[in-house]
Amino acid sequence: MSTQVNSKTALLVMDMQVMLLTSLPDSQPVIANVAKAITHARQHTIPLIYVVVGFRPGAPEISMMNKSFAASRERMANTNPEDMLKIEPSIAPLSGEITVIKRRFSAFTGSDLEVVLRAQGIQHLVLTGVVTSGVVLSTVREAADKDYQLTVLSDACKDRDAEVHQVLMTKIFPRQAEVLKVEEWIKASV
Repeated sequence: MSTQVNSKTALLVMDMQVMLLTSLPDSQPVIANVAKAITHARQHTIPLIYVVVGFRPGAPEISMMNKSFAASRERMANTNPEDMLKIEPSIAPLSGEITVIKRRFSAFTGSDLEVVLRAQGIQHLVLTGVVTSGVVLSTVREAADKDYQLTVLSDACKDRDAEVHQVLMTKIFPRQAEVLKVEEWIKASV
């Protein structure tokens, strides 16, 4: 796969929400790396698309049949939806940058992401976000099935389990995506 960046590339900043980042140990390095990727994208007019997970008041979108989400339904149901959607201020979107709200792990599920990508002619997705075994894994799988070219920025993603992150980056994702560090992506895309 080629790391060439062109007008058909978008940087996805996924689930970089204050509420999620505070639950991760030592999230500052991943925030700093996502910030580098964002700065590069803005300097090279690569569209940025922020993806956040969110629910309506009372979380009616969460089924008790969904093992992952049902476990946290009560907590989410008692969280102010606007508080849940807050993106880390140091990497927050600028005016005019797109934010989509999803309802499950994949950036595509319950969001209008695919409509936005089609409207802009995007064919290559560069992925960042937390957590690696959640939004990143689910989005890689679905985007690959939808025939997007994929790059995952390994040091701009984080998981609660470092071993799971490592296995995904070295053994699973390379089957469907190019896996690079932020600095490698920046050098390859100028």
